[in-house]
Amino acid sequence: MTWVAAVARLRARREAGVLVTVAAVRGHAPRKAGAKLVVGPSEAWGSIGGGNIEAVAIDRARELIGKHDAEPELMEFKLNDKVTNRHGVQCCGGAVTVLLEPLPVVPAVAVFGIGHVGLELARILARQHIDLHLVDSRPDMLTDERLAVLTDAVAQVHVHHTPLLPEEVLGELAPGTHVLIMTHDHAEDAALADAALRTAGLGSIGLIGSAAKWTRFRHRLATEGGHDAATIDRIKTPIGLAEITGKEPATIAVSVAADLLRSFEQDGR
Repeated sequence: MTWVAAVARLRARREAGVLVTVAAVRGHAPRKAGAKLVVGPSEAWGSIGGGNIEAVAIDRARELIGKHDAEPELMEFKLNDKVTNRHGVQCCGGAVTVLLEPLPVVPAVAVFGIGHVGLELARILARQHIDLHLVDSRPDMLTDERLAVLTDAVAQVHVHHTPLLPEEVLGELAPGTHVLIMTHDHAEDAALADAALRTAGLGSIGLIGSAAKWTRFRHRLATEGGHDAATIDRIKTPIGLAEITGKEPATIAVSVAADLLRSFEQDGR
């Protein structure tokens, strides 16, 4: 498996990893500069030369995987028989510098309802290094022409057309996915809110709408859904930054995205 495919596999599994690269070589060494190794929590793909270099790099990579604030770092190896190594002797005679680059699990966001606000929000979030799920029960909201504004996305964009039960998508989302509910239909919003509270492992749950809408939803979630107050309080409404009060779709989208990005930074601390 190529290192690119290995990185893609980790991302698909939503597992953290480390990309290990031979950054520089002086003298004789097992691999040339540019050789790569991808280290996951329990597997590794590729090689930077085997022996002590690779074993120590894997050990350190696994330590970095367990750290929330891990940053890239360099490791130096001298390949001679006078160096005491953790995993045996390599006496090629040269020296190797290895770069370790953490590959964190990227945030995931699911936007339910790709109307005027939802599309503006998708345009902003698509510029972030995230997994972005776009869900709508209306096929005309998810046409290639309409979503063409996302063709240069940095995010990995996943489109879900769900004509009958959009809440079924909730069970397909990875643990920790942040959910934003903003469909065209209050009944659909209510069903999604109820289903989100019943779906284990989700991240934050946000609901767009007025105070009056939330009063009705809260009563329904308690009386018909059987949710207690603490569970219902998992839903944040209104969404976005309170200081931004504009009603235009693009303004609302900026507010919601800024609040969400702030939470990503807080989660990463």
